[in-house]
Order: sequence, then C-alpha cells, then structure tokens
Amino acid sequence: MSLYRPNAASETGPPIAGLIGSSAAMEAVYRLTRKVAKTNASVLLLGETGSGKEMIATSIHRLSHRASGPFVRVNCGALSESLLESELFGHVRGAFTGAVNNRTGRFEAAHTGSIFLDEINSTSLFLQVKLLRVLQEREFERVGDTTTNRVDVRVIAASNRDLYDEVESERFREDLYWRLNVVPIIIPPLRMRREDIPALVAHFLNVYSEKNEKNVVHIQPAAIEALQDYHWPGNVRELQNYVERAVTMSDGDELTIDLLPDTVLGKSQRRTGRGRGADLESLVSEVVEQGLAVAPADETNLHEKIVNRVERELIVQVLESCNGVQTKAATRLGINRNTLRSKLQQYNLEPVEEKGE
Repeated sequence: MSLYRPNAASETGPPIAGLIGSSAAMEAVYRLTRKVAKTNASVLLLGETGSGKEMIATSIHRLSHRASGPFVRVNCGALSESLLESELFGHVRGAFTGAVNNRTGRFEAAHTGSIFLDEINSTSLFLQVKLLRVLQEREFERVGDTTTNRVDVRVIAASNRDLYDEVESERFREDLYWRLNVVPIIIPPLRMRREDIPALVAHFLNVYSEKNEKNVVHIQPAAIEALQDYHWPGNVRELQNYVERAVTMSDGDELTIDLLPDTVLGKSQRRTGRGRGADLESLVSEVVEQGLAVAPADETNLHEKIVNRVERELIVQVLESCNGVQTKAATRLGINRNTLRSKLQQYNLEPVEEKGE
C-alpha cells in the first residue's frame, strides 16, 4: 500500500503528494510550501544532507502555476566552476577547448518553469555575481557570447549550511543571500520528527518490496523502536538505504531487528556526519577512557582534569563548526563571549580572528 496521498485543498490539510510524515514539524513545512508555491518568490531551502530538500523543491514547482513548465535540477556542488558556469548559462562554439557546438544552459532550459539550485553554498564568488544578475534582471549571456538572453524562471535554492554564516565568512555574497532568502523553509532533520519514522519505513518497504519482487509488509516492533532511538546523521536518505538493505536480505515478510546494521543497534560507534566525526557522547567516553588509562594510580583531581579535557575539545569543535565566529560559538555553548574568551586563555587556545563582528 502506497503512502503517497493526494494534494490537500486546504492550507492545513494532509501531507503533500510525494511527502511522508504527519509530525508537527512537517505540517509546518507543508503549510509554508503550499503558501509559497502560489507565488513567484525565490525560495531558500535549508536542511541537513538527506533531509528531503529536493522533494520540497519538486512540490513547490508542482503546486505552482508553473507546473506545466520544466523543472530543472542542478547540483552546484558536483561540478567545477568552469563546468558549472557552462552548465547553468550554456556556451557558444569555440568558447573554450572542447566547445565544438553551441549549448543551451539550464536557465534557458527552465524557461517558464523552475530551476532548483542544490548546494548553492558551494558556488564560487564569480558565479554568484552571475546568479545575482539572473535573479535581479532575468538576463545573462552564454559563455563566450555577447548576446543577452532573457529568461522567465523561478529560482529555488538549497543549502546544507547556514548561508548567513557563509556570508560572515566572506564565502557567499550578502546581496545574493538576500535575493535568495525571500522565503526560507527549514527542513527538519529526521531526529526531530521521529514519529514519522514508521510511515517512512512502511513506504520504503512498499517501494523496495516491489522493486525486488518480495513481500516484506510487516515491521517488528523491536525494529521500529531501534530505528526511532537512532540519531540519523544521514536523515531520510540513510533510513531509505537501511530499509532497502533489509528488504534485500529478508527471507520472510517481516523487517526484523536482526536485519538492521550494527550502527543502528548501537554495536558500533555512532556517526554524526558533522564536524570532526564524533558526537558528544562518544567524545566523553573517549576522553574518560584515555584519561583513566594514562592516570597514575595515586593521581587526584581526576574528575576536574577529565571535565576540562572534554570542555576544551568541545570548544574546539564548536568553534570549528562556527568558522571561528566567537559570538555564535558562545551562543551554541550557552555562555557569553567574555566567558568563551576566558576559556580560550585557560586552555591555551589561540583565538580565531573573527569576521563580521
């Protein structure tokens, strides 16, 4: 049985076709998606990798008055600057080595429809200037050409990083940020909508049972409990992968707990998919084990020393994730900036030169 549902007539109705989940977090996303879809405004989708940003972008297009036009996807992080420029804007014959024919770019291909720019944060400052022009003037030139082309296209962009952090770090143009961020939609990570996991699992069971000519239609309660207890650093995409694997390995009609990977069952180190690799729980365990292993038998103040080591490492990780912006790091740590600076001195950590403060 498919869990896809028809489009809702009301702003607060059931999930949008192709989207699964009835949690409060997702209902807020559905509500905003329906509302913004009716307009021509640029949309910025923010969320972790694998959280479903492309699904929301597709829904915005399908619910808009541009639905009969093309929906063009571009992964900006998958191509080099020169290739991405040609991919987006096209090129003329002889523009560069290998350009043996004229080529239409993705913006032209999306005329009267929508273009989805995924991983927009990975674009270079040079390309960001050209993107800003398209957003403001709706015009551009192909690579190697002087003829100006006009285009009618709605831009939906996505980022797995906080774009304003990128602005503060001078890796992203502030004027482009404000042009893209007309309507931001934040896609919640799977760990923030665990109540949606049973419905997602049921849907993926249906999909992969059909693809693999199997009939896995039941889910063992212990398996669901384990899935809901897991942290999901890879979000819905990771869940999809594990369900596909379980269906492939299953000999019966039930997804049982033994079909889940050790990572989900807590038998191997948990990954976060973020920062330097270890979550706080793993960090604490590692520091405690190392501290006890090297401590002389008669050493005192072990508690204070281990706590200081954990705190020092935590500050380092948070500062790295905040690109050295101390105000933001202090906020995430729950302390004020003066306290953070005192701790940087206490732990002999060289202050990072701050930008945008």
